[in-house]
Amino acid sequence: MGGGASAFDALADDTRRTVLSLLREHGELTVTQLAGHIEHIGRTAVSMQLKVLREAGMVQERRAGKYRYYSLRVEPINDVVAFLSTLYGASLDGLATITEKHRDPEAEQRRWGTSY
Repeated sequence: MGGGASAFDALADDTRRTVLSLLREHGELTVTQLAGHIEHIGRTAVSMQLKVLREAGMVQERRAGKYRYYSLRVEPINDVVAFLSTLYGASLDGLATITEKHRDPEAEQRRWGTSY
């Protein structure tokens, strides 16, 4: 992609994963609509995250008048899933099992501020 972020780079950030989840859930959203769903960042930050996702080929932009609508491009996401599947056999169930075995409940508790 000519110096742009890879799909794995794009997926490394929590906010970008949230943007992808929102686009999956809602189909098409503007920057303002996305920012309205993400409490801790504004439109400028969402635009920066969308730029990374566009460079990685994970979202596409559609212009309609003065608005830009963003939606998912599933091909790069399917490529990530296919690659991860090759690491853990034919299914991501193996990956889920392995990550569950190596999960650090104390680290998750610190990250999410919850207790188990």
